[in-house]
This record gives sequence, C-alpha cells and structure tokens, in this order.
Amino acid sequence: MLQYSFMQHAFLAGTIVAIMCGVIGVFVMARGLSFISHTFSHIGFAGAAFSIFMGWDPLIGLLLFTILSGVTIGQMGVQVFRRDASVSVMLSVFLGLGILFLSLSLKQANFATSILFGSVVGISMNEVWRIIIMTIIVLFFITLGYRWLKFDSFDPIGSKAAGLPVHFISVFFLVLLAISVSVTVQIIGALLVFALLTVPASAARYYTQSIFGMILLSVLFAIVGVWGGLILSYYTNWPVSFFITVIEALLYFIGLTKRCLTLSVH
Repeated sequence: MLQYSFMQHAFLAGTIVAIMCGVIGVFVMARGLSFISHTFSHIGFAGAAFSIFMGWDPLIGLLLFTILSGVTIGQMGVQVFRRDASVSVMLSVFLGLGILFLSLSLKQANFATSILFGSVVGISMNEVWRIIIMTIIVLFFITLGYRWLKFDSFDPIGSKAAGLPVHFISVFFLVLLAISVSVTVQIIGALLVFALLTVPASAARYYTQSIFGMILLSVLFAIVGVWGGLILSYYTNWPVSFFITVIEALLYFIGLTKRCLTLSVH
C-alpha cells in the first residue's frame, strides 16, 4: 500500500490535517462553534466553486471566502449567528452560490465531487506542502495565543473580568478556524468537514477532564480516523470520507457509553 506515491501523499496530508483538527477542535467545542465550522464548509464550497469559475486554484477561493466570513462574523458578533434562522439562511445562500458558480464553469462534475466529498488520495506533493505550511501557521498562532485562547474558551466570564481582549480573540480564532476548514475540505470534503473538526474533540471530552489531555486525545482520535479510513478505503475501494466518519462516530459513542455507565454506577 505505502509503495504507491499517492498513498504516501494521502497518509502524510491526512495525518497533518488530523493533528491540526484535533488541536483546534477542542477550542471549537469549548467555544460552541461547531455550527460555524459547518457554515464555513458551505462558504468554502462556494469559494472553491467561484475559483473554478474564475480559473483559479480552488484553495484561493476557499481561503478568501472563509477568512472574509470569519472576520465578518467576528466583527458582527458570534451570538448573531447562533440563531437557527441566520445559520439556515447562510447555508442556503452559499450552497446556492456554489451550485451557480459550478453550473457556469466548464469543469463541473469532477470538481464538484472533489469539493463536496474530498479527494485525499488524489493529492499531489505540491498540495501536501501547502497543507503543511498552512497547518504550521495555524498551530503556530494557536501556540502563541494558547493561554488567552484557553482562558477565553473555557472561562469566558472570567476572561472578560480579567480584561482580556475577548473581541480580538474571537476574530483571531475565527480566522484560524476558517483556514483550518479550507485545509480540511481538501481531505474529507465540504459536506463532512465537521467530522474531523468536531467529533474527535467531542469524543475526547468523555475520556478526560484535562484540557491538554483533551487536545492529545482529540489528535489521537483524528489520526486513528484518518489512518483507519485510508487503510479500509484502500482494501475495499469505498470512499475514505465514509470510513473516517464511521470511525470517529464509533469513538464518540464508545466514550458516550463509558460516561453513561460511569454516571449510572455513581
């Protein structure tokens, strides 16, 4: 399996993205932003479709649309977008725009499938390097602002009382999340991006109460999902994204069952 260059690229890119998603996913869940990561994936779909229509690299549109949306949401306030109606309208509008741009372009079917469902086994080494660079950027800034981000994510009232620049932290994090979504879409697709961004972190919460422990377990679960998905996909010829979501879901439900059993005993 690993004698093929496309599988080597897939494992490398998938592992890197899994590490990034495992780290940022813990803060996504702590800040209650799983709905925004889902919204960003639809916005990214529209951005990638716009790039295809313009003849650009899809990643340019992904980054452009998601980062601008992240800054806009951060400026207007996350609370505004927590309303079901706002989220539904945004999802519908950007999904519609994506379909429009694809219908106007000459490269519809292959690119649409790639954007919506991911194409990890079709990633080139150049794309792997881009993923590595963007992952390093995201992880560098998370490390740089780790103390503020941890404080604001897990104790928002305390961070306000302490005088932290909570508005700046919110915009800062949303931009990092936008970049993360743009990278993850290439692996698992716009429709299933939340499977790597939220499910491993959600599962990790059932196994430990330590924030650092959650990050480590979330990264581990994300890597297990990606590796398991790639191996099973190779031998069955079924979609990688399907296996990744199933494995992550199993890890989540095992953790949930463990928590329920622990609570029933006590």
